[in-house]
Amino acid sequence: MAEGTRVLEGKAAVVTGGSRGIGRAVVQRLARDGATVVFGWRSDAEAAAEVETSVAAAGGVAHGVRADLAEPGGVATLLAQAQTHLAGLDLLVNNAAARHTPALLVDLSEDEYDRLMAVNARAVFLALRHAAQHMRDGGRVVNLSTINTVMPGPGIAAYAASKGAVEQLSAVASRELAARGITVNTVSPGATDTDLLHATNSAQSVEIAARVTPLGRLGQPADVADVVAFLCGPDARWVTGQNIHAAGGLG
Repeated sequence: MAEGTRVLEGKAAVVTGGSRGIGRAVVQRLARDGATVVFGWRSDAEAAAEVETSVAAAGGVAHGVRADLAEPGGVATLLAQAQTHLAGLDLLVNNAAARHTPALLVDLSEDEYDRLMAVNARAVFLALRHAAQHMRDGGRVVNLSTINTVMPGPGIAAYAASKGAVEQLSAVASRELAARGITVNTVSPGATDTDLLHATNSAQSVEIAARVTPLGRLGQPADVADVVAFLCGPDARWVTGQNIHAAGGLG
């Protein structure tokens, strides 16, 4: 798609976890394509303000809303605030993911499992249910997963399980919402150069991940955001129920 093409002009979008990393790049790309974007953030007010400023400087519109998706009312808070900025809902990108410390099953606590499931899976379920109730016909839903669901490794059981739930929610929702022309797809990033990657992996592991990726580098947030933008746009009208690996050849 050509740079600067505003194919999403007039569309209303909600992006969870939009202040940093992949989410930030998604917000910026959707706004550049013409959508008005409301994005959620939890703890970094400065980063959220920077996203709003960068989008405005590029001629777009984005509003940050503080919401903790680990809390029972977090998704409802985000979506209620979104309604004050948006005239309807056309696009939903479930990107938020809880930061986790890799732990073997024998050491994994119930609290940590519940926290990861709350942010990574329950929040997606709640947002999808809202979309089923309120999204305009012809809308787009994109849920972020991970190639770790097909490339499992020690220490990521709860994280991979939560993202596996996201993939199944997406698959079922794509069937349930198809009659209204709403597409639902999953994007599974590989090793992407974000704070989350570096916080949950050693420098050596990150270096190895870049080396074993067939395209020979870490992904950048924009690499993933461009795939999300494609799925949100008119060119993806015949694509639904898919899990696209934006992983440089991994998975």
